[in-house]
Amino acid sequence: MQTVTVSPKYQVVIPKGIRKSLQLRPGQKMLVVEYDGRIEFIPERDITELRGFLKGIDTAFEREEDRV
Repeated sequence: MQTVTVSPKYQVVIPKGIRKSLQLRPGQKMLVVEYDGRIEFIPERDITELRGFLKGIDTAFEREEDRV
């Protein structure tokens, strides 16, 4: 776990190891979510990066007779 400091302008620097592992780029947009007393930054991804992430998912399910 790493610690960062909030600047007087409420800015934080994401540590280099985390930037590299998440492949963050300068100017990239992040979603900011307050959840259960903490702040989460979620990198926005280009839609083309999502291609194939559901590969192999089982989409078979039983439908009720009146819902066909």
